[in-house]
Amino acid sequence: MAIARERERVLKVKLATAIIGISSIHLLKTFINAENYSPKVLIAQTVIHFTFLLSAMAVASTDRLMAGSGRAPREH
Repeated sequence: MAIARERERVLKVKLATAIIGISSIHLLKTFINAENYSPKVLIAQTVIHFTFLLSAMAVASTDRLMAGSGRAPREH
């Protein structure tokens, strides 16, 4: 059961990383051709990218907290 949870955590992190990678490439393409886009589009795509980043960090930190909650306390 613990192995299944670990695989699930790894898959979530890999999926978030893939989404951020795709978003980064798209944002880079947009900024390379920035003269063809309005400032509103540039800002919107940047905000979307940062939203992906923040949500990935939230998922990773939540997974880290949940993984730590199942451990036995350490003795000093």
